Amino acid sequence: MEFIADYDVKIQYHPGKANVVVDALSRRKTSISIEKDLETLGHELKLVSLSALEGESSERLGLQAINKANLVQWIREKQQKDDKITKIITRIQEGEGDNEEYHLAEDGTVLLQSRITVPEGEQLREEILRMAHQSTLSIHPGSTKMYKDIRRYYHWPGMKRAVARYVSQCQVCQQIKAEHQVPGGLLQNLPIPEWKWDSIAMDFITGLPIARGRLNNTIWVIVDRLTKVTHLLPVRDTDKVEILTDLYIKKIVRLHGVPTDIVSDRDPRFTARFWQALQGALGTELHMSTAFHPETDGQTERTIRTLEDMLRLCILDWAGMWEDHLPLIEFSYNNSYHSSIGMSPYEALYGRPCRTPLCWTEIGERRVFGLPMIEKTMEKLQTIRANMKKAQDQQKKYVDQNRREVIFTIGDWVYLKVSAQKGKDRFGRVGKLAVRFIGPYRVIGRVGEVAYRLDLPADMNLHPVFHVSMLWRHIQNPNAIEPERVEELQPNLTIPEGPVRLGIRRLRKLKNLEIPQIQVFWERQNREVITWEDEEHFRRSYPEFYEQRSSTKGGETSQP
Repeated sequence: MEFIADYDVKIQYHPGKANVVVDALSRRKTSISIEKDLETLGHELKLVSLSALEGESSERLGLQAINKANLVQWIREKQQKDDKITKIITRIQEGEGDNEEYHLAEDGTVLLQSRITVPEGEQLREEILRMAHQSTLSIHPGSTKMYKDIRRYYHWPGMKRAVARYVSQCQVCQQIKAEHQVPGGLLQNLPIPEWKWDSIAMDFITGLPIARGRLNNTIWVIVDRLTKVTHLLPVRDTDKVEILTDLYIKKIVRLHGVPTDIVSDRDPRFTARFWQALQGALGTELHMSTAFHPETDGQTERTIRTLEDMLRLCILDWAGMWEDHLPLIEFSYNNSYHSSIGMSPYEALYGRPCRTPLCWTEIGERRVFGLPMIEKTMEKLQTIRANMKKAQDQQKKYVDQNRREVIFTIGDWVYLKVSAQKGKDRFGRVGKLAVRFIGPYRVIGRVGEVAYRLDLPADMNLHPVFHVSMLWRHIQNPNAIEPERVEELQPNLTIPEGPVRLGIRRLRKLKNLEIPQIQVFWERQNREVITWEDEEHFRRSYPEFYEQRSSTKGGETSQP
């Protein structure tokens, strides 16, 4: 108190509830460095990149792009060197350009209807296009939006064409933006078979529930492409190719003989070496669909949709297990009218439909033998082929209305459309923000009318033939600079992830066990990650890393 008494101080009581913690904004700045503040202010002024010009019309004449505050000054200097713009300036100064739309701003910039006229050369126009398309304030707009934005402030002949060319050559837009055109590739119909069960199609209905006491959860659908007769074989999704082959011999070959060709998708069971070797030995050609294009096997896809509806109806009406209803579903489908052949499949196969309660009222017995039977069979086949040709023509006419013809040549570069469901497993792209197209890849061959073979990296493990609707033409930018390839870059343009170096060791002590661990530095997605790993497990997983470390120690054989 004696110390405080020497000062002019007034002591006041401050209650505890009012004694709150002071915030940072209420604190006074104790140390002020004028020179430091001036330096910071000068640095911030250098970063200012937006400026506007006022003319006689009091409207904005030019909006400067980021980090280009001197763009208008740059354009003004180039206007003085351009011959065409120099003549315009001369006419305006002499009073001969009163009726023209060109005029001069107060600082001498040539304007056309309050828009800056950009001269040719010196990459001025390319710089404006780049800033209007790739800056942080205009994130890759389309050609129409970009043209409207630039047209508000700048002018030069052929601007719309230049904007469309620049946007079409943008590599990022080609990979990210969705296509707004009808799919490419006109419909190509499969040839009509010459005889019954000469050509068949097959596929699987998977994901069915397993009933109690049963093991089957899949239906193998086999369809004759001429008569549309369908066989439904219950199997398990885990059955090996050998089991399916034995079933195929007993149920199909035994009844109808060996087919000439088989149309199917690229199911692993159909691409197995055993299945292909068997069909090759039997003389059967395998026609498989291209990657991610199930429309090739449209016959079985359409049949499967009808059979699934029939299965649902049976379960809804009569309950029970789906496998019990399968024989009657097969009979009902084969004995019902089929629109593409103009009769039922059984009538196309046997010459007449099978008996049902609907035809019990028929009187007498039909008997057709000898030559009349052969003639009637041939007439049936001609009718079936004519009806199928008519149905195919109608389908092609309907489908081609919403498709366009796309043709690539060998040597072209194309992007490959990424399937959303297979993106993580097939293409190494994960998440909602993944690209829509990957590549580009070079076209090395043409397969049929609407499929092309691509030069894919070896580690993609993907069939290289794709339908034209999965491809998108790559438009190369002549001004683009190809980045230097990183040595450790893999063919799929990813950097391998693995241990970079080892750190310290430690001993993890459990109740009755001690585990030696080592600190590992990993390179993952261009960033360093540190983890603790069991040393023995890490040594077994990465022996080459230890060998590399041993060889770099100048002859020392000791390992970490």
